[in-house]
Amino acid sequence: MQEQKKNLLGLTEDELEAFFLELGHKKYRAKQLLQWMHQKYVVDFDLMSDFSKDLRNELSSIASVSLPEIISETSSSDGTVKWLFNSGVGQAIETVFIPESERGTLCISSQVGCALDCSFCATGYQGFNRNLSASEIIAQVCFANSLLPRRKNGLPAITNVVFMGMGEPLANYKNVLKALRILLSDNAYGLSKRRVTLSTSGIVPNLDSLGDDCNVSLAVSLHAPNDELRDKLVPINKIHPIAELLEACWAYAEKHSNRYITFEYVMIRDINDSVLQASELAKLLKNKPAKINLIPFNPFSDCDYQRSSSEQIKLFQAKLRELGVIVTIRKTRGDDIDAACGQLAGKVSNKVLVRLSEKKRRAVVL
Repeated sequence: MQEQKKNLLGLTEDELEAFFLELGHKKYRAKQLLQWMHQKYVVDFDLMSDFSKDLRNELSSIASVSLPEIISETSSSDGTVKWLFNSGVGQAIETVFIPESERGTLCISSQVGCALDCSFCATGYQGFNRNLSASEIIAQVCFANSLLPRRKNGLPAITNVVFMGMGEPLANYKNVLKALRILLSDNAYGLSKRRVTLSTSGIVPNLDSLGDDCNVSLAVSLHAPNDELRDKLVPINKIHPIAELLEACWAYAEKHSNRYITFEYVMIRDINDSVLQASELAKLLKNKPAKINLIPFNPFSDCDYQRSSSEQIKLFQAKLRELGVIVTIRKTRGDDIDAACGQLAGKVSNKVLVRLSEKKRRAVVL
């Protein structure tokens, strides 16, 4: 059986330097390769003109720069684009590009499915299949940048990357951390720390590690002002309750110059959207480095929740502001192609095959 070639797309600069040194080449080749892959989007070694022919042949024989197989591309009426990529396990990886006048945001996935089973999220309904490799994570960015036209100023279409697609990023910590370092590397994508956002439901031990290992913007899926409700909406809360999660958030902010933490709060009619719940939420976050992003619930099949009315969302926002909390309302994008927040699910050939037992789900998270 032929040995599978090593995909270099997900290697950090340090790892590529070690790779070239092991082959007997100078470590500066790592910088050159990073620029070819992540700035020029060249995936064919034969086109890397500052490599000798012998080096190109050597790389071709033992390694590859592989992008995922695309299944489909769908465009929304608002300009949002959704791609489905083949994961090889009967369930697609979903990636979404959201264009705006001043920026272009790419929402990427870190897992095939998700084990956390949040009750308002389509991905959770599909179950968990596997973690994505660092190559598969960063390939979503490389693919989209290579396909999308550059901005008017000549810069790449993607100015911001958010880990808000399928999966819980902190449940795939090792691979996500490598992808983050590639996104921040000046020789790769060169994104600023404030233009890369990791969204998590709250795996506290790995959140503590992230504070030491990498400095990026943090978004926390809170969605409830108390443990009783959050246990139902976000089951990981049974393991890491709100008080423990918030303590980790404030520690993260302190490690990074008191950076503000964004708390995501999906607005579900008659579940978590009362003015009293807004007051309860404000008590948790007032006078802390926190801002709240209210997200109108995006419906999907097999879920009975309904979106809060616009009037109720505005009342909720007004109460938070009255109590001194910074709060915004997220504009819904791509909902006509099931690309909005909470709608990413991929395609499953047999849902039973990708469902895990509760014991296995916990094992993925802990």
